[in-house]
Amino acid sequence: MALFNNGLKGNIIGGLAIGIGTAILAPVIIPVLASIAKPLAKAAIKGGIAAYEKNKEVIAEVKEVIEDLVAEARAELEAGHIVEDVQKEG
Repeated sequence: MALFNNGLKGNIIGGLAIGIGTAILAPVIIPVLASIAKPLAKAAIKGGIAAYEKNKEVIAEVKEVIEDLVAEARAELEAGHIVEDVQKEG
């Protein structure tokens, strides 16, 4: 940034030079950046989809385990209530 500190800051000539340089280089740089960014974006999207699918399977398995535990707990509670009701009646 020494270039800007040496007199081009606020200078019209410096601003024009940067603008013209950008206008000349942009048609060259933008396609190069796009050719690099597109495969990276595609790879990121593929990774996201793969992670989503894998997590969907894991979440389904966890849900099944939790449902089984809840069913077992309810069955034990119902069995406990029946034993308590019999003890109260007897």
